[in-house]
Amino acid sequence: MARVDLVMPQMGESIAEGTLSRWLKKIGDSVKRDEPIFEISTDKVDAEIPSPSAGVLAEILVTEGQTVPVQTVVARLETEAGAVVAPAPVAAPAPSPAAAGAGGGTGGPPRSQSTPSPSAPSHPSSAPPAAVPQTNGGSFEERLRTKSSPLVRKIAAEHGIEITALHGSGIAGRVTKRDILQYLESGATTASIGAPGGRPGPSMHAPGGTVPSGPAPEPWPGDRVEPMSKIRSLTSDHMVAARRTAAHVTSFFEIDLTRISRIRHRARAEFEAQTGQRLTFLPFVIKSVVDGLKAHPVLNAAVSGSNIIYRKQYNIGIAVALDWGLIVPVIKNADDLSLTGITKQLNDLADRARTKRLNPQDVQGATFSITNPGVFGSLMGTPIIPLGTSAILGLGAIEKRAKVMAGSEGEDTIAIRTCAYFSLSFDHRIVDGSDADKFLADLKKALESYPDGGIV
Repeated sequence: MARVDLVMPQMGESIAEGTLSRWLKKIGDSVKRDEPIFEISTDKVDAEIPSPSAGVLAEILVTEGQTVPVQTVVARLETEAGAVVAPAPVAAPAPSPAAAGAGGGTGGPPRSQSTPSPSAPSHPSSAPPAAVPQTNGGSFEERLRTKSSPLVRKIAAEHGIEITALHGSGIAGRVTKRDILQYLESGATTASIGAPGGRPGPSMHAPGGTVPSGPAPEPWPGDRVEPMSKIRSLTSDHMVAARRTAAHVTSFFEIDLTRISRIRHRARAEFEAQTGQRLTFLPFVIKSVVDGLKAHPVLNAAVSGSNIIYRKQYNIGIAVALDWGLIVPVIKNADDLSLTGITKQLNDLADRARTKRLNPQDVQGATFSITNPGVFGSLMGTPIIPLGTSAILGLGAIEKRAKVMAGSEGEDTIAIRTCAYFSLSFDHRIVDGSDADKFLADLKKALESYPDGGIV
């Protein structure tokens, strides 16, 4: 018999750790090659990890809910003699005593930052990361500590925070998203980093010395308490950071989709026969949105400090509601795709999101996002703008309504029309109300006068 090590994979260049969210096999179970054996969650994606070879699950080293560095051995398989054994994992560096103290660890496996025990409140109770003296940045511990995720670095840059000035709760004091959000919620400001004694400055949102979010709720007798899942915790962190970062404003337009409905009805059978894809309203919206972004580039932009980055790629994030949370896969270079190409990518990404087969690259790089709560009956909403973008479009329920229309001789008449409310949340730091409304007006015109024919 031979043993094969199963390791925490690196799901993307910037991913340093992952949470083993669920074991799909138990000790003693037979496993086929490429059969999913455990699920992981990172700060980018949830995924099922296949077995590198056939065998029997002999040993589990990492429990459900535990967060470990990539390449950590999480389990071992027993295989037939002569089976190819996976290469030895890269050993994770041991944290320095100072870093271990900052993270609250004792040298054991790092604990998940998003899985509190059921007996404890889900609100983080640990102190925000402490400021540390500046050094020349040459030590190994400091280089490891400052290797934070792109999202953490972005939040730090937007709030003028030096990551090198903080000790976090990650490996060797690595600053996590939860750390930096707690630091901001503690009332720290840009000026406080260099303040004498490292004392936090006053918060813009609450009097000094108070917790902006208030006391954590306590469970009452009969309540059910359960820890947040990894994806729910990450969504929570992202939404709080996004809401705090952008200056949110939302505009609403009602758009008549009767023409799109008729085109879709006439072409659907032929389209589905030729492409094998189901034709919905959303590809028409995506294609029209891309044309609108070209005419209004500030809606396809991002704030970077005091600069505006105007993106030349048109990568459209599409929110997908899953039974276990929300994920936003991205249609890359949507401006290069036909209606058929958009439909194929949209359906493929949605299917892989629901079956946990997305790659980290599939959920990165959105320049504009669309969410479609209308499929659940919602008429309109005010979606939160994802970090790193300047706007998100929300689609309300598509339904038939009685509308006042102009007749052939200009008289008023009542007609049954297929309509929906579209909402656009935009970052008022760089997008003016006139910009947002002109974009929505152009989108309305494009959808209400969509060219007929040639969509296959």
